Amino acid sequence: MRLKKSFYIKTFGCLQNRADSERVKAFYWNRSFSEVKDWKKADLVIINSCVVRESAENRVYGLIDNIKKFDKKIKIVLTGCLAGLERAKILADKVEILPIKEISYEIKPLREDRETALIPISFGCDNFCSYCIVPYARGREKSRKEAEILKEVDEAIENNFKKVILIGQNVNSYAKGGFAKLLAKVAKRRVEKISFVSSNPWDFSDKLIAVIAKHKNIDRLIHLPLQSGDDEILKKMNRKYSAKQYLALVKKIREKIPEVEFSTDILIGFPGEDKKAFANTIGLCKKIGFKLAYLNKYSPRAGTVSAKLYKDDVSTEEKKRRWKVLDKLINKKLS
Repeated sequence: MRLKKSFYIKTFGCLQNRADSERVKAFYWNRSFSEVKDWKKADLVIINSCVVRESAENRVYGLIDNIKKFDKKIKIVLTGCLAGLERAKILADKVEILPIKEISYEIKPLREDRETALIPISFGCDNFCSYCIVPYARGREKSRKEAEILKEVDEAIENNFKKVILIGQNVNSYAKGGFAKLLAKVAKRRVEKISFVSSNPWDFSDKLIAVIAKHKNIDRLIHLPLQSGDDEILKKMNRKYSAKQYLALVKKIREKIPEVEFSTDILIGFPGEDKKAFANTIGLCKKIGFKLAYLNKYSPRAGTVSAKLYKDDVSTEEKKRRWKVLDKLINKKLS
């Protein structure tokens, strides 16, 4: 006789979603559910959704359809970024909507990784890059209280976690300039390695550089999204820096932290990215020498500024070609 109802959780997207899923799991465990690893054996399927790219959103719709075709009795709960968008209402007859902001940070997460603790420090985003749907899905940026974050770090250390990753849509805008102070306090604790994602170049302060330089347990691989190396494209993206300013920031960080390495995000085929603009991106990447790049091909996202204002004028074939060029240059470069 089954005494507990069971749930299955599927997480799409970024580290923020992974961190949120650890709390969603605890939310249902606390309500006497048990977890199963096969959705076909679950009473409840929780989908933590991503909408950064159209393909990710489509995978959510596909999973919902597959579940309903298999067994209409399985209850589906949709959370994550899609749950925060107006268009999620079209799924009202198929799923229950659980806005991720209703999952309190007071719930202690059920961490999957036994070495690395994912610790959100903020929620939402104020940047409104023209291609990005996240501010509309998650809302304006809200920072957690410092004491609350430090308590979670201390609990992770007590439970023998060796690494901490501080997470936010833009971590270095935490508390309107308070990230360097928070990072220093975390670094003084007994934690072997501290990383943070994701950071924006225009908020990377001198104070933050100094804190990283001082504390050796802060990761020397810094993720610093570039998106494009062309000034006109950056302006259309609503990125608040030029290629020259980005390069100057990288040089400044390297002067203070000689052993630093950089990973980045690059968006390929943004509207208006002609051959010259793409060449500017290649040129900047060569100057910087990224260790790793997460490469994404542009697709219009309904509700964003770029989808409203600009025609998607770079062909799919050309986006694929450019992706291969950058992947070979950065990710598959010869050692």
